[in-house]
Amino acid sequence: MSAEALTLFMFGGLLIGLFMGHPLAFVLGGTAVLGAYFGPGSQVLGIIINNVYGRAMDNYVLVAIPLFILMARFLNDSGVTEKMFESMRLLLGRVHGGLALTVVIVSVLLAATTGIVGASIAVMGMIALSPMLRYGYHKGISTGVIMASGCLGILIPPSIMLILMASYSPVSVGELFAGALVPGLLLGVLYAGYVLLICLIKPSYGPPVAAAERADTSTGELLIMLGKYVLPPMSLILGVLGALFTGIATATEASAIGVTLAFLLFLIFGDRKPRTCYRTFLEAGKTTTMVMFVLVGATAFTGVFSIGGGMDVISELVLAMPGGTTGALVLMLLLVFVLGMFLDWTGIVLLSFPIMLPIVESMGVDLLWFVVMVAVVLQTSFLTPPFGYALFYLKGVAPPEVQTLDLYRAVVPFCALILLACLLMAVFPWLVTGLPSLLLG
Repeated sequence: MSAEALTLFMFGGLLIGLFMGHPLAFVLGGTAVLGAYFGPGSQVLGIIINNVYGRAMDNYVLVAIPLFILMARFLNDSGVTEKMFESMRLLLGRVHGGLALTVVIVSVLLAATTGIVGASIAVMGMIALSPMLRYGYHKGISTGVIMASGCLGILIPPSIMLILMASYSPVSVGELFAGALVPGLLLGVLYAGYVLLICLIKPSYGPPVAAAERADTSTGELLIMLGKYVLPPMSLILGVLGALFTGIATATEASAIGVTLAFLLFLIFGDRKPRTCYRTFLEAGKTTTMVMFVLVGATAFTGVFSIGGGMDVISELVLAMPGGTTGALVLMLLLVFVLGMFLDWTGIVLLSFPIMLPIVESMGVDLLWFVVMVAVVLQTSFLTPPFGYALFYLKGVAPPEVQTLDLYRAVVPFCALILLACLLMAVFPWLVTGLPSLLLG
């Protein structure tokens, strides 16, 4: 089978397997085996097994993934999230759109402490959506801000996606964490600005909390709540990122620090029942296993694809794009956007990086900037139908009056804001490269 035919066969088989509803990890692995048989020959499977062991199973950096996942589960099961939201809700209660703004702020804090999109959206959906609808908030604002802000968990460090990206690129975890921090916060600011602007133009979209309810909590009580429920998660963020950015710890060691601090918060705020702790470990193990299975399948897929000449086919196609380097970059980011409609971020990173990064490096483009651009574009992979996971996460906890079509409409302005952030990063590359240069030299 020629390289061109192998390319069509493998990506066609991937799409068919996914549309049939099979798990991504097994579709990737199965397509790799079939591709090897019909393409370069079954003898390459021995090479692929060595690649899987050397690149995935024997990679010290990837130890941070299960540790950060466990940290996220400890924090999520501690119950501090609900109390943090209530504190911020009362603080911003007099502002038009204050509840939606609270969702953005709390989601940014959750992104920097948990990083699990499904957990963030489900938690915020349960504790914020019903109150917003009850207070008369516009359905599109209420649902859109929860879904978009919840997706920041894969972008704002510490993020398991960034760790996986670093392991498949020449960029270090520290550089990638520093490079993604400003774009992640930029998206949070854009979401908050959109909420405030739309509620300023149409005040009925985000009415303030009733004065009587706000008066039930004194200023002193509110300050105590903020100190008790907001400062501990902030300490967790500073502990993890501070240890990493100052060079005290590597990403793997920083993840161990994060697990320790999150476990302390679990002991302080959680119910401390053995059953809850067992469920925390079980859920963390399930998530870690899913990520590792996808990693193995994707490594096999890209290995067969590369040996069969598929990498050369894609490289020639991208470099032949009109517009030179700019056209090639736009095409690659567009492909990431389109893939996000059908795959989750794990599969996209593991499939695209071995193909795209050598092309980007050959064009002389800053790899840190490109990797962060991909990370920002991947925000849309959770929001765009038909397989936008954020849509399904929120639908699962939303009241009956919230229809699926309402969720599809709600994500449109937030997807536009993500594209605006990409445009700003393209025009001002220092939004990505500035902080790493300052912190890491």
